[in-house]
Amino acid sequence: MDSRRHLGRIAEAAAARHLVTEGWSLVGRNVRVGRGELDLIVRRGDVLAFVEVKARRSTDYGTPEDAVDGRKRRQVARLAELWLAARPWALTGVSEVRFDIVAVDAAARPPEVRHLEAAFTRDG
Repeated sequence: MDSRRHLGRIAEAAAARHLVTEGWSLVGRNVRVGRGELDLIVRRGDVLAFVEVKARRSTDYGTPEDAVDGRKRRQVARLAELWLAARPWALTGVSEVRFDIVAVDAAARPPEVRHLEAAFTRDG
């Protein structure tokens, strides 16, 4: 496994642990939807969140969340819509659907995990 994929797996595991610690329930992890993938789907109370996880080993090219550009945001929103269309029951009791980012700064020791709630909308 190459080092980028290894870092991605470590970051997703750290993000999942962090969210569970914050009281979120893990609905899905690495969920394939068509040709794409949703990193994490979580729920807490009446909030359902689709979470994009990004990690960086250095901040030379910006923070991890800087890597979630408009194209990626639109892709996550499109995949979330497809996922929900196939699972309308997932919206039972949900009053808010949102898109979060979990940024993992692997340059920090220990790695820093930041949860950016409602980081973007379905329009990018």
